[in-house]
Amino acid sequence: MSSPSKIIDAHARIVFDSRGNETIEIEIMTAKGLGVAAAPAGKSRGMKEVVPYPFGGVRESIKIFEKDIRRRLIGLDASEQESIDLMLKEIDGTDRFEKIGGNLAYVISLATALAASASLGKPLYEFLNPSASTIPLPLGNVLGGGKHAGKGAPDIQEILTVPLNPRTPFDAIMANVLVHKELGKILQKKLPNFPLGKGDEGAYAPNICIRNALESVVEAADRVSEMTSIKLGVGIDVAASSLWDEKIGCYIYENEGKQMTRDEHINYILSLIREFNLIYVEDPVEEHDFEGFKEILKAVPDVLVCADDLVVTNAKLIKKAGEIEAANAVIIKPNQVGTLTDTWNACKVAQGLGMITVASHRSGETPEGHLAHIAVGFGCKLIKSGVVGGERVAKVNELLRIGEKLGSKLRMATLGGG
Repeated sequence: MSSPSKIIDAHARIVFDSRGNETIEIEIMTAKGLGVAAAPAGKSRGMKEVVPYPFGGVRESIKIFEKDIRRRLIGLDASEQESIDLMLKEIDGTDRFEKIGGNLAYVISLATALAASASLGKPLYEFLNPSASTIPLPLGNVLGGGKHAGKGAPDIQEILTVPLNPRTPFDAIMANVLVHKELGKILQKKLPNFPLGKGDEGAYAPNICIRNALESVVEAADRVSEMTSIKLGVGIDVAASSLWDEKIGCYIYENEGKQMTRDEHINYILSLIREFNLIYVEDPVEEHDFEGFKEILKAVPDVLVCADDLVVTNAKLIKKAGEIEAANAVIIKPNQVGTLTDTWNACKVAQGLGMITVASHRSGETPEGHLAHIAVGFGCKLIKSGVVGGERVAKVNELLRIGEKLGSKLRMATLGGG
């Protein structure tokens, strides 16, 4: 008898992401199921990530898929995830998917898992981990700058909020939505000529300095805490690599009109953490500075010091960061590393070292909720998926559906105790 998850066909096409850029989508068809996945795209990518596409871009990846990969997929069992992901690595033959493209590897890997879960009559999170039962807390970008926004917006990339004591997934998601709404009112009052413009991830992108931006978000979070009795934490994604000028060895804050040495920059970030009681800081120094991360975490050990560009969902780099205590949280972006198997390995290493894993969207996203399943299946305590915008809401709405499926087994994640 043929396996219900045996692959019978596969197809590639070009679709568009939330920025209107071309991206690749893969369909995997099995005897009893269908999996469809498209690749997101980051604007501020880490230098150590896998290569998103080979020379020639999306179209070249599709040519490679049709010529070298499609025929090898047909006849395989989609439920054998590790074998298929290993095959993709063998076909590519490089450390960073330079030949076929990391985005092609990722969407094949994800579409295969989706096809397998459909074939077996399971939701993706359950296929990835049958014992999964924890819903991550939503970490939402409400005020943005850097590469995600236009000229005049804050130099740091994101100011985020996270509900810390929600009773249900709905309460958690609604708290961030309310912060976004309250922040809009505050910004309109402070900046009467601001048309409530937004950046790539749906966060407001006002012409405002960093401290005024943080004051506004903290005020909005406090208002919502009073309204709902849900405590909200505030955090930042500095995206420090985008501020770092290697030639002169300084961090350049264009909107602030400041230039800081490494030590001045670290002290500045620590001053923001303390002044605004931040609970989360992501990429506070540039992507090669393990010692800078370590210095910040040592100074503020109760804050989540989260590594993204430093470790790029790479198990070896995460192990290094965890062992030297350079970070106590890591971003998990599956297309940074190329396959679900490698993503799972990264999560296991991080969690084994007591680090909090943060499943994360990219600035250029696709309108599906797959990231929510990955976050639940891989045991992430936080999911960074935005607050508003269809491609962002798709992820948090999927958390609501997963919560319904879990029923009485559902537990909300907490940030205490690592």
